[in-house]
Amino acid sequence: MIDPSELYHKKDELISIAKRCFDLRLQTNAGGNLSVRLDSADAIIIKPSGVGFNECIQDNLQVVHLDGSIEPSQHKPSKDLGFHLDLYRIRQDIRAVVHCHSPWATGYASAGLPIPCLTVQTIEKIGQIPLIPLSSKGGPQTAKEISPVFRDIKVVAAVLANHGTIGVGKTLIAAQYLAEIIEETAQIAYIRDTLISTHNIAPPPLPQFGTAIDAEKA
Repeated sequence: MIDPSELYHKKDELISIAKRCFDLRLQTNAGGNLSVRLDSADAIIIKPSGVGFNECIQDNLQVVHLDGSIEPSQHKPSKDLGFHLDLYRIRQDIRAVVHCHSPWATGYASAGLPIPCLTVQTIEKIGQIPLIPLSSKGGPQTAKEISPVFRDIKVVAAVLANHGTIGVGKTLIAAQYLAEIIEETAQIAYIRDTLISTHNIAPPPLPQFGTAIDAEKA
């Protein structure tokens, strides 16, 4: 049975993260989606279709059970509800998902270019950023394309070709941080590659470790 207190507080948390994502311009209009798993029931809270990140309020967020049943709502379910539910089913450590259409990261993904883990923070916090192609029919990625990648428990983030970014975590803010790091890294990568091309220089080596402690242990 869903705990009303938990429901209220987790909806409030989702609203806060959604507004943060909007304020950082990682997501505009009504695209993207984010969700958080409840502890008191096998269910999640998720932004519905047609509602912008900046317009999320207590009354328009949806509660969806892991079996796919949706609590009464005046809104349409998110187009990406399927892959959200499947990520929670296959990974008990995933308690929150942030999916946004951040422009720099999506630009790389749309060009078919993986975003390199070129900063020490990216290596430490993410380690790898898989690029997941469109579906075999050229449509948006679904659980069929996304879940196999995330079955590897070391994968905490990915970019979707022509679509956007996914960050997962134990909390919404943890998942949001990953989305922010990916976008920041994509910007840095573009600047780096532009400077390398402009100055006609060889790419310098990438860092191998994310922290000084890891480097010392090697």
